[in-house]
Amino acid sequence: MTELAEKVQQDLVEAIDNDDLVLPTLPEVAMQIRQAAEDPEISVSSLSKVIGRDTALSARLIKVVNSPLLRAAQEVTDLHTAITRLGVNYSSNLAIGLVMEQIFNARSEVVAQKMHDVWRRSLEVAGVSYALCRNHTQLKPDQAALGGLVHQIGVLPILTYAEDHYELLSDPVSLNHVIESIHPLLGNKLLRVWEFPEQLVEIPMHYLELSRQSAKIDYVDLVQVAMLYCHKDTDHPLARVDILNVPAFKKLGVDPDNKTLHDDLQESRSMLY
Repeated sequence: MTELAEKVQQDLVEAIDNDDLVLPTLPEVAMQIRQAAEDPEISVSSLSKVIGRDTALSARLIKVVNSPLLRAAQEVTDLHTAITRLGVNYSSNLAIGLVMEQIFNARSEVVAQKMHDVWRRSLEVAGVSYALCRNHTQLKPDQAALGGLVHQIGVLPILTYAEDHYELLSDPVSLNHVIESIHPLLGNKLLRVWEFPEQLVEIPMHYLELSRQSAKIDYVDLVQVAMLYCHKDTDHPLARVDILNVPAFKKLGVDPDNKTLHDDLQESRSMLY
């Protein structure tokens, strides 16, 4: 690791440990959606009102409902029908995940591009996690999608930090070292601050532990398999992993060469764009 990467990493870890790192707060609309969704009696109309305050978010949800994976006979054009189709839980978790995209704003083109790449990959992993969960487990697909959306959330505060530290921004090797080493820790911290459920808080910390053994299938396993699937056939080092030896893959019991599964997952990759 370069000297710069080591120093930055030390500073950041220290700042995290001492609670000196200013982490972004969850936007008001996400808080309101979460609050609304926690009411077991919540109606589709009430949730529509809360989500409807954010027009961009409403448009995204309607787009998701019309994606090939979920598409119904008739195109959905209004939020109320979209939420009815997706269900209250999935709509609210998806909305919270999508709101996060608005939290991190880049000032420089380099950082904007990196943030875009992280977000695009997270959307893909979320879509695949959702499909895997729905077809191969008893877990909740809406939680799996949210887990996919936040698995790399710790990368974003590091990019924000880099914008204020030009020496790091102008040294891509060091920046990548810092990102790889501490984004799991930062992601874990961020989700705790945002009071996410424990099973999702664990995802950033463990999704890269490919030899991880869990007693039974959990959301980390799902995100791990989805992430490896999304890296398949790329030039990323993770594309070279022998997925058949990854415990999460064995537990899920999916056949990576199954054509139907492959087509289904390919469609689900783009369902959240």
